[in-house]
Order: sequence, then C-alpha cells, then structure tokens
Amino acid sequence: MPYTPPPELAALSLTEIAALVAERKVPPIGEWTPAETVESGIAIHADGSWYHEGGRITRPAMVRAFSSLLVRDAEGRHWLCTPHQRHAITVADAAFIAVDVVATGGALAFRLNTDDTVIAGPDHPLRAAGSAEAPALYLAVRHGCEARINRSTWLQLAELAEPDWTVTSQGQRFSLVPQ
Repeated sequence: MPYTPPPELAALSLTEIAALVAERKVPPIGEWTPAETVESGIAIHADGSWYHEGGRITRPAMVRAFSSLLVRDAEGRHWLCTPHQRHAITVADAAFIAVDVVATGGALAFRLNTDDTVIAGPDHPLRAAGSAEAPALYLAVRHGCEARINRSTWLQLAELAEPDWTVTSQGQRFSLVPQ
C-alpha cells in the first residue's frame, strides 16, 4: 500500500490537525513487558537519520514504522520495543526532529521528520536546553521520546514569540531559551 504524505500544516485548521494526530495509530508499547533485551545495531544520528550496522536506512516507511516502536526509559536509554524483545537504540541527541511548525487556533502544531504531527501543550511540552547563546529546544513526543526543534523551525517559533521569548500553546507557556 503506497504511503500518502500528510498535507502541509499551514493549510490546516487546528481541528484538522487534531484529526491527523488522532488518526495516527501507534502500537500499545506501554502495555508490553518484553522479557528479552538485545542490541539492535540501530543508531539515530543528531540530524535525525537512521542507521543499521553503519548503513543508512533509506526507506522512509521503515523509519516511520520503527519510530512508532520507540521508547525512552528513566535512565535516558532508547529502545525499539516489541511484545517480546526490547532492542537497544543509540540516539545521538533526540529520537525525532521537528521540521515545521504552524500556529493555529491557540496551539502550536509541529511536523516531525517521520511525518508525525504533535500539538504542543500539557501532554507535549516544549523544553529549552543549552545556553542563551546556543539554545536547544525539544518537544515531548511519546513514550519519553523527544523531538529536537531544528534551526528553521526554531526561527519560526522566534517570530511567534512574545518579547520575553516565550510561546503559548493550548494555554501552556513555554520559554524558547534556557532559564
């Protein structure tokens, strides 16, 4: 079955974006308790590209499928989970990259490098790290995993920011620079 990319965020209302989010079916990872732990040979580089045993994974559908199985534990380790095994994944920075943002209906909706859509708010907060000179902004995605906000998306947010370098989404206020 061919993959149809989602429509551009800027052309959608908040209701349409929320419907896209609701349509995305991800496996019930939180219900699984895999008994076996193995090394996967998979790495996600800081630019969001995926590699297996040193070779780049070039099939976007495979990256989308694997990304739906990601979880980050309390120690910060990333895992690709199945009902029977959890596979260790090396992640250089964040499991996802936020590549676009749109402000609509009092919310900030982000498109990820996996074509996932995430609406920032109480369940998906933004977190500022780094320094004031070199800020790094992250968006909570799911199962403890985060998306690094790329430079062009950060610049889009900066245009939306209040004078105190904050943005608001779903009634939550987030700083774009570390405090």
